[in-house]
Amino acid sequence: MKRMSLLLGLLALGACGKADTDPGPGGVTVGEARALDEAAAMLDERRPPAEALAPSQALEPSADASGAPQR
Repeated sequence: MKRMSLLLGLLALGACGKADTDPGPGGVTVGEARALDEAAAMLDERRPPAEALAPSQALEPSADASGAPQR
């Protein structure tokens, strides 16, 4: 009987948690914060590789020793 009451107590405590409408970080609700985190993760997955964002070396004019662009 003692084990049964302990088990019921643990299950009752496990059901406790923040509801989606409880205040969360930054003035948003817990549900809104979770949705923002999921959206940020989706955007991070769609981010192109760093090589795609680097400027191309072929488009920049080369300079001579004085620093003036060659023509």
